[in-house]
Amino acid sequence: MTTNQTSKIMNDLNRNKSLAPTEPLTLTEEWDKTFPKSDKVDHKKVEFVNRYGVTLVADMYTPKGATGKLAAIAISGPFGAVKEQASGLYAQQLAEKGFLTIAFDPSFTGESGGMPRRVASPDINTEDFCAAVDFLVTQPNVDSAKVGVLGICGFGGFALSAAANDTRIKATVASTMYDMCRVTANGYFDRNDNADARYAYKEKMCAQRTEDYVSGRYMRDGGVVDPLPADAPEFVKRYFDYYKTPRGFHPRSGNSTDGWNITSFLPFINFTLLDRIGEIRNAVMILHGEKAHSLYFGEDAFKRLQGDNKELLIVADADHTDLYDNLEKIPFDRIATFFNNRMK
Repeated sequence: MTTNQTSKIMNDLNRNKSLAPTEPLTLTEEWDKTFPKSDKVDHKKVEFVNRYGVTLVADMYTPKGATGKLAAIAISGPFGAVKEQASGLYAQQLAEKGFLTIAFDPSFTGESGGMPRRVASPDINTEDFCAAVDFLVTQPNVDSAKVGVLGICGFGGFALSAAANDTRIKATVASTMYDMCRVTANGYFDRNDNADARYAYKEKMCAQRTEDYVSGRYMRDGGVVDPLPADAPEFVKRYFDYYKTPRGFHPRSGNSTDGWNITSFLPFINFTLLDRIGEIRNAVMILHGEKAHSLYFGEDAFKRLQGDNKELLIVADADHTDLYDNLEKIPFDRIATFFNNRMK
């Protein structure tokens, strides 16, 4: 191929303004969720593409017999989970309360597309929520003025990040949230918030980058620790109880299996996620368990929010993973009321 031919091909590519096409994906047909199927909603799988060309796969839940344009909610999380776990449960429950909902697998995970697999990114995972909003606001049975997002665990932080950037999001719920940039850069409870600790962590991950490049394979972090050490912290035991037992195990979930690519966490050290959430003008609810180890993330995020349309709801006697799937403790009626009142 001549230099002129190569140049023409590159010029043609750079003039292409099209959205990326959907990737050819093979999707599971059977019901393989960690929760029973409701007879009060209709369910189907849908696909949409984000700005980075990754095809996202979601389960759409619609109230059975619904007519007209509905308020809609895009849901994802926890961090390292798939849509067949907690996000799907939230989506189905809120569809029973009248919303059109989607629970989506983030980029590079679950049934969604993208290569390499099991990569996390503060930018791309924020974009995943905005791509879900792209999809929802263009559906004929959705009221485009009534679209919200709900993020669980680490995706609670990404949902807030999306709401700070996307004015189409009319209401946001962050449930049992993490700030993934803060916990990666500072360690749990900010115990490693110093340059030496961060440098040592970066050295370890950069060495892993070299090893990955040489081997041609990404080393994974192992997911939730298994077997569970006798001296594991209580919150790690709670994660084990959810991800590694029939209660919440799913074979496509990184937390249930071999986890994220180790080097995924490098960008989380350098980037901050929640710097602009004080500029969110639309409504926000921070939902957290009273006994959750992660409560400080939610409380500190709430302190940054401005305006009288912001709520902090602390659930009595609930830990972090209670708000994944405990129907006795997740306040779905309060969540539904919040979205109904704030997306008018």
